[in-house]
Amino acid sequence: MIPLLRRGVRPFVVVLAGYLALLSGPGAATAAAPTYALIQGSGSSWAANAVNQWVAEVDAKDLKVVYTANGAAQGRKDYANKSTDFGVTDSPYRGKDPSTGAVDSSLGRSFAYLPVVAGGTAFPYNLQVGGKQVRTLRLSGETLAKIFTIKITNWNDPAITSDNNGKALPSIPIIPVVRADGAGVTNQFSTWMTSQYATLWRDCNGGKAVPTDYFPLNCGAARGQQRAQTGSDGVMNFLKSKGSVGAIAMEEYSYPLAADYPVAKLLNKAGYYTLPTQYNVAVALTQAEINDDPKDPNYLTQKLDRVYVNPDKRTYPLSSYVYAIIPTASNDSRMTTAKRQALVDFLKHSICVGQSAIGPIGYSPLPVNLVQASFTQVNKLKLADPNVQFDASIIKNVKDCHNPTFVPGKPSENYLAKIAPMPAACDRPGQGPCAEGVGSFNLNPGDKGTGAKPSGQPSAGAPAPGAAGAPPSVDTDGDGVPDAAAPAGAPVADDGAGAGTTSTDVSVVAATLDPDSGSGPPTVLAALVIGLFGGVLVIPPVVAQVVGRSKGRR
Repeated sequence: MIPLLRRGVRPFVVVLAGYLALLSGPGAATAAAPTYALIQGSGSSWAANAVNQWVAEVDAKDLKVVYTANGAAQGRKDYANKSTDFGVTDSPYRGKDPSTGAVDSSLGRSFAYLPVVAGGTAFPYNLQVGGKQVRTLRLSGETLAKIFTIKITNWNDPAITSDNNGKALPSIPIIPVVRADGAGVTNQFSTWMTSQYATLWRDCNGGKAVPTDYFPLNCGAARGQQRAQTGSDGVMNFLKSKGSVGAIAMEEYSYPLAADYPVAKLLNKAGYYTLPTQYNVAVALTQAEINDDPKDPNYLTQKLDRVYVNPDKRTYPLSSYVYAIIPTASNDSRMTTAKRQALVDFLKHSICVGQSAIGPIGYSPLPVNLVQASFTQVNKLKLADPNVQFDASIIKNVKDCHNPTFVPGKPSENYLAKIAPMPAACDRPGQGPCAEGVGSFNLNPGDKGTGAKPSGQPSAGAPAPGAAGAPPSVDTDGDGVPDAAAPAGAPVADDGAGAGTTSTDVSVVAATLDPDSGSGPPTVLAALVIGLFGGVLVIPPVVAQVVGRSKGRR
C-alpha cells in the first residue's frame, strides 16, 4: 500500500516543485553569462566623476569600459566619427554650433539620447581675507552674469557687497576662469544666460544671444582678466594654484566638492541663496520640460527655462541633465553583439543601481520617469540585435534600483525633492550670510554625517534628511524657516509654489512600481502552495501507516 501511494505522489511532487520554481521569479533560473567586449566612450567632463564611478563599479563584473572626458563637443564628434561606442553630452546635436558655426551633427550615424545623471553647474572660487579662505560667498544671477561678461571686475564691487548683506570683500581683481575647449558646462552657462540675461550675453558673444559650447574668451577682446583652461581638472588645478587668488570658475559641483573647495550660493527666484546639493537640484528639475515625443530625434532632451525660475525656495537655478548617446542601427559597423551587450549592461547599471551613490559625490539621481524612459532607449540596442540579453520588464518595474528619488508604491512622487530641507533665514537677502556649512547637506536620505564644511557635509551633528530623528520640517508660514520638526512620515508643507511637491506634467513613461518593497511570489499564494506541497508529501504516508496498522491488528 505505502509504495503504491508514494508512486502516486511523485507526479504531484514534480508538478508542485516546478510551480514553486516559477513563483520564485526570474532569479531562480540563471541565464547563460553574457559575453562582453571592451567598449569606449568619450565626452562630458561635467559628468565624468559619475561615469568613472560606474566604470569602476562594473569592472568587478568583468565589464570593461574606457571613458575619456574630453568635453561634450568632442564627445559628439568622436561618436559621429565612429571613434567610440557611446558618447556623453550636455546638449544634443544641433547641426551647427549656434554661436561659432562649428559642425555639430552625427554625420549619418544612428543615435538615441538617454538621461544618465543630473547635477548643478557650480561656481567655485579662491578668495582670501586676512590669509583665511572665504567660504560663504553669495551671488545673485545678475551679479554672476556680469562677472563672466566682464561688467564687474573687482571683488569689492557694490553689487557683490549687496549680495553679501553689506559685507565688503577686499579690492582684488576678479579672474573669471572658463573652458578653453568645447564644453558642456559652457553650454549650460550660456543656455542660462540666453534665457535670463540675453542682453548681457549678446554683448559678450559677438552679438548672438544663443547657447554655445565655446566660451568667447574676454568677450572677444584680445586681452582681459579671463583665463581659459582645458577640461574640468584643468579648471580646478588653476583655481587651486598659488597665483589664483581672486579667481572664480564654472564647473560641475562634483569637482569642488571632491577638492573641498567653496562654491558660491546663488540667489533663486524665491529669494534664497542655495547650493547645488542633490536635494536642491532634484527640486529645481521638477520643472524641467522633457521632450516626450518618442518619434522625435531629440526625444528626452531638456528645456530648462522653467527650472531657472522655479519658485520653490529650495531650487538651485543652474540645474540640468546630461545624456548618453547610443547607436541604434542594426548595421552600425562599429558595433557587435558583445559590444552591445556590454553597453546595455553598463547603462543598466548606471541608470539603475548606479544612481544610488552619485548624490554624495556632487550629482543628483534621475527621477523615476526618466529612469524608465532611459530603459526604453536602452531596449533599442536589443531591438537592433536580438542576441543581446535585456529584460524589458524593468522598464515598468524599477523597484530594485534603490534610487533615492523614488520609493515603492509612490511612483509619481520624487522623494528626494519632497524631503529637501528648507533654506535657513540667513540665506535671504538682507540677512546673513549664513555660517560655513549651512545649507550644504548632500548625503543620501537616512545617512548620517558630521562636519560644517561646504564639501557636502552637514553642519556639525546634523542628521540627513529622512534620517531617524530628522523627518521633513514644516514651514507653515512660508518664510523658509521650519517651524518645527514634522512628525515622522509627515509631508513637507507646500508654500503654494510647489514646495514639497513634484511636477507631474512632464512624465514620460507611466511608473508602475510595486506597492511592496520586496520581490518574489505573493506571500499568501506561496504559503498555500508550500502547505499543499507539504501535505502531499506527509499526509499520504501517514494515512497509509494508519491503514496498515489497523489491518495488522485484525
